[in-house]
Amino acid sequence: MEATLTDTPRSTLIGFSRDAVEELSRRKAEPDWVLRARLAAWDLYESMPMPVRTDEEWRRTDLRGLKLDRQIPFAGLERRGVGLADLLPAGEGGLDPDVHRAGAVVQRDAATVHAEVDPALAAQGVVFADLDTAVREHPELVRRFFMTEAVPVGFGKLEALHAAFWQGGTFLYVPKGVRVELPFRAFAVATEPGASLFAHTLVVLEEGAEAFVVDAYRSETQERQAFTSGVVELILRRDAKLRYVQVQEWGRHVWSFLTERAVLADDATLNSLHVSLGSKFAKNSIGAHLRGENSLAEMLGIFFADGDQFMDHHTWQLHESPFATSDLEFKGALKGKARSVYSGMIKVEEGAQKTDAYQQNRNLVLSPTARADSIPNLEIAANDVRCTHGATVSQVEEEHLFYLQARGIERSEAQKLIVEGFFRPVIDRIPVAEIQDFLQAAIAHKVGI
Repeated sequence: MEATLTDTPRSTLIGFSRDAVEELSRRKAEPDWVLRARLAAWDLYESMPMPVRTDEEWRRTDLRGLKLDRQIPFAGLERRGVGLADLLPAGEGGLDPDVHRAGAVVQRDAATVHAEVDPALAAQGVVFADLDTAVREHPELVRRFFMTEAVPVGFGKLEALHAAFWQGGTFLYVPKGVRVELPFRAFAVATEPGASLFAHTLVVLEEGAEAFVVDAYRSETQERQAFTSGVVELILRRDAKLRYVQVQEWGRHVWSFLTERAVLADDATLNSLHVSLGSKFAKNSIGAHLRGENSLAEMLGIFFADGDQFMDHHTWQLHESPFATSDLEFKGALKGKARSVYSGMIKVEEGAQKTDAYQQNRNLVLSPTARADSIPNLEIAANDVRCTHGATVSQVEEEHLFYLQARGIERSEAQKLIVEGFFRPVIDRIPVAEIQDFLQAAIAHKVGI
């Protein structure tokens, strides 16, 4: 895809190319090893075919509307200091900038415009910074963990493109035995029309470490199509504990792709929540690799699509060691002409005895033109396991609406109460009142559109 420079002050590049990779690295004044890694990823991207609908994971996904050759590969590289409260009104993205936190990073387009970390945590060896800063100040850590263990560069074509064009992003490293209760918060905000965004989250918890990380992605709806490709890598060493929350509120012009993988060692615990509310098109691949004995992955998800939104979630519970537990619950609601696809896989490797895995996907269809597909899967190679799954697609029962209307509740309000009740079991499993309140308000807004 050819890249061209215009005479505008920002020298805007159009399309993805090797020249664009070199220009991005040059403008960011990156070390040579970063440029070499980017170019190697670009070569890999060019050598791999685009996903097609004969691929199982892409069978129900139509990419014909995505125009990669018209995307701006990066924009807004200028770093500048901005107050967090000036960037994000209170409560935006479910996260109040005025509440206590261990640290915060804000990315606007391809630039980091705000970064902070509690000095007391930094004194204990905790690293929380945007990736550009981490590359300069902690290159040995970045080279060791960035797209090497959780999501390798060759994971897929779009992941290779991400490795070539990653911008901004967040790096968290918590040393052995350090426990952090307050959340680390990262915000990615897209403002440049037609610009791509490649946000990357890399979290490494050493043995016995604990942390809480919140990612929020958002933009206003614009006329020109935009492309986002995110990668999240969560690496948990022995007895580490991580709570990870992600909230996606892209505008309706965005085609969003996300790949997330967590790697759990012995006795590690992951509690994750994914909330998908925005974008025109969203395809998320979310997985937990339980590589250690007695590891635990709790994976929760909420999605709500309306209008002509398309949301596609693929989840993976990959059990590689015995005595591990995974518990997944994804719930979605649809209205208008929206469509969703959920496909989940519980895979138990040979020798992963005493695995306990559960997978549940439930969908509530609020209009006759909306559609939800749900495909749960099991692949078991061990003979002493407990693996169960369930999937439902249903409409709001008229009997339930009538019951509420008979007690003086308007039909629209009755439907809102039913939808809130549908999501309530997942919301109640989130031990953060701030996020619970945000989800309730967001769901009520969606129902009322």
